[in-house]
Amino acid sequence: MDAQVRDHASQHDAIADLPLVTESARVTRVTKMDQDRRPEVTRAINRWVAESAPEYSPIEGPADWDGLRERLVADGHQPVARRVATLAERYDRPKPMLARVELATESDVDFVAGQYIGLRYDGTSRAYSLSSSPTRDTLEICVRRVPGGRLSPRICDDIAVGDEVTVRGPYGDLVLADSSPRDIVFLATGTGVAPFKSMIDYLFETARDEYDGERRDVWLFLGAAWADDLPYRAAFRRLARERDNFHFVPCLSREPYLSDWDGETDYVQHALLKHIDQTKVATPVGALLDKRIEDGPDSNESSSIDPDNVDVYACGINAMVYSLVAAVERLGIPEKRIESEGFG
Repeated sequence: MDAQVRDHASQHDAIADLPLVTESARVTRVTKMDQDRRPEVTRAINRWVAESAPEYSPIEGPADWDGLRERLVADGHQPVARRVATLAERYDRPKPMLARVELATESDVDFVAGQYIGLRYDGTSRAYSLSSSPTRDTLEICVRRVPGGRLSPRICDDIAVGDEVTVRGPYGDLVLADSSPRDIVFLATGTGVAPFKSMIDYLFETARDEYDGERRDVWLFLGAAWADDLPYRAAFRRLARERDNFHFVPCLSREPYLSDWDGETDYVQHALLKHIDQTKVATPVGALLDKRIEDGPDSNESSSIDPDNVDVYACGINAMVYSLVAAVERLGIPEKRIESEGFG
């Protein structure tokens, strides 16, 4: 793999021109982004057990789940046992898991779409990507709870409108390349989409989705376990309805356990391959990747991505980013057209 997966490194001249500032900021809005789906979980466990192991029905609730997985395994119902364990884990997880926080600073903080800030709250500092467009008057971050984390649980549970925080920055180098006629593909998992939310909004607000009067297709592949773990899902779906050249492809690995989700369930890097126009791929990619390309999409989008005509941006957990960059390079996309950043 030739393309470098950076941990916030430098690239564009615009970044060097920005002042590094330390500003007091006030919280102006806090929105919990995931949902309490415990009633759905209970119904889903009842459904799976009734369909596959009816001798255990009815299941009234969590009190009946103790030891259920072990009994299902012992009786040869391993698939439903795995589903029950996954759903029980979802039922028990802390709430909320995902929050967006809007901040107003005393003075403007100039930044480039894709950059991040250092945030200090209640004596603890952490880095968070800005999900707001540089055209906005306020800053916004998106935070996922890290169990046992020093700051994210307090942001999810305690931070409130009117609280004071300290912002330092901007930092970072995962920013948009110079405008070109090429299409753009963004790939992210979880809150790795935050810098891309900033970029996507900025692209459309400033007409950078066009080049010499021609529209560029903008793709977003966003992965999570559950539908409500997708940050900004409503905004992305609305943008896809409003803009014919924006294509939003959610990739939900566990959602079919809980709902009638029939979209993509693969990892984002595999979903990308399914949306590649296979007539445009002439490089040897290997049997596994070749099968993904031939499978075709499970979304409502067509297989129309031309690897010779895209810039690729990836952000999320390191394992996904490294796997994605390796797959993209096998498609023949040159290193200079791949921008990536990993964490965790």
